[in-house]
Amino acid sequence: MKKWLRRIRGAVGMGLTWGVAWFGAGVALLLVVGVGAADVPFPLGFGLLGFLAGVTFSGVLGIVEGRRRFDQMSLPRFAVWGGVGGLLLSGTFVLATGLGWEVLVLGPVFALSGAGCAAGSLALARTEEDRELLDASGDVAEVGLTEGETQDLLGGRAIPSKEPDPVTHPPCPSGLEGGN
Repeated sequence: MKKWLRRIRGAVGMGLTWGVAWFGAGVALLLVVGVGAADVPFPLGFGLLGFLAGVTFSGVLGIVEGRRRFDQMSLPRFAVWGGVGGLLLSGTFVLATGLGWEVLVLGPVFALSGAGCAAGSLALARTEEDRELLDASGDVAEVGLTEGETQDLLGGRAIPSKEPDPVTHPPCPSGLEGGN
């Protein structure tokens, strides 16, 4: 049960993320064509379609990629599955609205939008993973190792001293060291 709830939460999260991105595209279109150009304001319509596209993409990704994690998938492959999700959404949208041949226009637009959002989602997820790794690395540095552990780690060799070598790095003359 927890597995399904986690998947549903992930699909809704992906849908919301894509909905925000598509809402932004709708705002840009609204600024270009003007307020009275459509019955439904472009940002709201695009936001809803973006949400549905994100949920569809999550379903496609869950079926096709199964148990793979984000770090195990390539960006182009992720984008392809986003394009497939966009095509599925455009086909469903055309069938539901009865538009007919408009699928030839909507299909490529939804596929490219889906591929772009998928690539952006993976890049965003990887950026967040990298940030978490960097935050965790500070904790590792605080732990430290004893001298015996570091020598074992280095294969029994001595650890280089952190003190500067007086031959290669002679001390500065007293008048040049950070002061009067």
